[in-house]
Amino acid sequence: MADVLTAEAVRDELGGLAGWSGDPAGITRTVELAGFPEAVAVVDRVAVAAEELDHHPDIDIRWRTLTFRCVTHSVGGVTQRDLELARRIDDIVGSAG
Repeated sequence: MADVLTAEAVRDELGGLAGWSGDPAGITRTVELAGFPEAVAVVDRVAVAAEELDHHPDIDIRWRTLTFRCVTHSVGGVTQRDLELARRIDDIVGSAG
């Protein structure tokens, strides 16, 4: 089972993740896309990545604004799995323009 990261470890990791914030209880990033179709296309791509990793974010869709929240619910906090998913989300958002 994955270990929950310390506050210091989460803070250090967030330093390398643009736009993410949070603490050991969860990390979050909000992005704005050009429009609703673009936002849904990003969600579709994140869904594929999440399935590949067998680790799924909470996603809030508000028109063209997406909020991603990553936390390993089974252990009650942020683990390395959440950071890997956050990096994958960053790659997808970055390629969406």
